[in-house]
Amino acid sequence: MNDPVPDKPERRPRYRGTHPRQFGEKYKEHQPDRYAEDVARVLASGRTPAGTHRPIMVAEILAGLAPKPGQLVIDCTLGYGGHAKEILAAIQPGGRLLGLDVDPLELPKTEKRLRESISAQESLIVRRSNFAGLSRVALEVFPEGADLILADLGLSSMQLDDPQRGFTFKLDAPLDMRMNPQHGQSAAALLTKITEAKLAALLKENADEPRAIRLSRAILQVQQRTPIETTRELADVVRDALSQTDCAEDEAILSVRRVFQALRIAVNDELGALDSLLNQIPHCLRPGGRVAILTFHSGEDRRVKQAFKAGLAAGVYTSVTDTVIRATPEEQHSNPRSAPAKLRFAVR
Repeated sequence: MNDPVPDKPERRPRYRGTHPRQFGEKYKEHQPDRYAEDVARVLASGRTPAGTHRPIMVAEILAGLAPKPGQLVIDCTLGYGGHAKEILAAIQPGGRLLGLDVDPLELPKTEKRLRESISAQESLIVRRSNFAGLSRVALEVFPEGADLILADLGLSSMQLDDPQRGFTFKLDAPLDMRMNPQHGQSAAALLTKITEAKLAALLKENADEPRAIRLSRAILQVQQRTPIETTRELADVVRDALSQTDCAEDEAILSVRRVFQALRIAVNDELGALDSLLNQIPHCLRPGGRVAILTFHSGEDRRVKQAFKAGLAAGVYTSVTDTVIRATPEEQHSNPRSAPAKLRFAVR
């Protein structure tokens, strides 16, 4: 009897040219433990390795929250776990961190990474939940209230860079944009129902798009003829609409980004969830507890600033940051995605 032929090892992804271009081809960046030197070069160039996320303003967040051993902490947006990893180390021994995230694809990966980095497994509690439901989960786990609460409202790089999630227009993919692909309607579905006036309002409110009326009209005119179902189709519609004006190419790209941002915020009801979070935070904090919120566009920052200011006036908070905190020039250079970030603190 002949011996069975062993299976051939799986070949790595092939790509054109000398460097990988597509998300799935960047096999070295997806395996940082195996290709540490290659990943280090990516980081040194100011880019984020594929499938990962670089936490923003870690030092500033740690300084403002001042985590101590034994404290109870809630990370409302666990993401890749970069902030949580540092906070978990600071609250040992005896501290516990509750991590929330709505993404069913990334959350198990993050929990696995974090558990591999800690010895006290009971110090990490993970729940799949949108932070709009903070009170329900937080008071179940920490009925006495938390000492610290963190919410990083930025889109994680592992979501943004994966073309199949539909957040990026760099590669063609289904126009989805849902944080939880198992729930709600996609961006493509939203475009089949929305009116021109409503779309223009979303572009203005969610992304400060100066050409909101022109672009909403152009998008829905195309949508009425042929449904827009992919990221590239939507990006092309925006570019074509602006090519008929004196808009420069770099400005057109900014408008494409703003359109994608506005639709993503609408699809996930991000501002509605933020309003709910801001209302619930005081009820989940102990007296003297601290909250830090990291925002990435003016619509978010306005809401946080107004909620903290109103809370201070009503005696809900004893102090709030007078001015917004920004990433250092060095961090903005090494990690360009930190440039729009704004950080604010409040004390219960």
